[in-house]
Amino acid sequence: MPCPTLARTAVAALALLACSAQAQTVLKIGYTPAKDSHYWVGATAFCAEVEKNTQNRFKCQQFPSSALGGEREQIEAVQLGTQDAVITSTGPVGNFVPEVKIVDIPFLFRDYAHARTVFDGPIGQDLLTKFPPKGLVALAWTENGFRHITNSRRPIHKPEDTRGLKVRTMENKVHMEGYRSFGMLPTPMAFPEVFTALQQGTVDGQENPIPVITSSKFAQVQKHLSLTGHVYSPALLLLSNAVWSKLSEADRKVFLEAAKVSVAAQRRKVDEDDANGVALLEKEGMQVVRNVDKTAFQEALKPAYAAYAKEFGADNIKKIQDVR
Repeated sequence: MPCPTLARTAVAALALLACSAQAQTVLKIGYTPAKDSHYWVGATAFCAEVEKNTQNRFKCQQFPSSALGGEREQIEAVQLGTQDAVITSTGPVGNFVPEVKIVDIPFLFRDYAHARTVFDGPIGQDLLTKFPPKGLVALAWTENGFRHITNSRRPIHKPEDTRGLKVRTMENKVHMEGYRSFGMLPTPMAFPEVFTALQQGTVDGQENPIPVITSSKFAQVQKHLSLTGHVYSPALLLLSNAVWSKLSEADRKVFLEAAKVSVAAQRRKVDEDDANGVALLEKEGMQVVRNVDKTAFQEALKPAYAAYAKEFGADNIKKIQDVR
């Protein structure tokens, strides 16, 4: 017969374990790129920091490769509280928070240093305050990268080379308006459908940053890559208000600090992929055009920029362009 003291100790230990199990909250975090992508790196860094600094009271379950749907579907789920967090490009975000659309203007950012300075500074941080009224908590601006065009038909050196090409784009009015100026036929499509659409010839091409092109294995279904760098694509780490509203002030600080760690990790991965990804894609058989006539692309955008100035305000666009 067990000793009563030992029995009581065992019962107490089991009760403590049960209590700990009940106290743990599992966070569902999703994104469309594959495991090992820059989004996965960012999510993993965020989750590790949250778990460590809440003593495992919060734990993450990651859903890469569009397991929870496309970006728009996942943002809606986070808004509704049926999904806890998402890392998403800004592609569909303007449909929820219209003020964000300005950052999707083609050739708005000179380089990564310019873009990161804008998003880490007053302009970017002010935009984050527009999310809570829409039922979303934007923890941080993270990164997708500069977008480039791939296609299965021909090399692209100048805007005229895109004429008549059916190119998959995000569901983003700002992007599509600019791309029509180039002469291409923008075709909005959810990301989970893109690989099959390229494989079957439903569309001729797509445009994405190098980290997405590599992690999505687009070299298997696309022959040409043109380093147009036509749009800097930011990303966001969004949290459900249903989660945020229940956090203590101390835990909110943990989540915000974890988001900063996530941003740094994701940006490092983007830098690595940009440095090494083009050579990898060439090795996989893609023909790469490096000498793109970016001046001609910018010239072709003038009609679109007139429309952007009306929609967003020429001064607001200039404020972003002038950041040093």
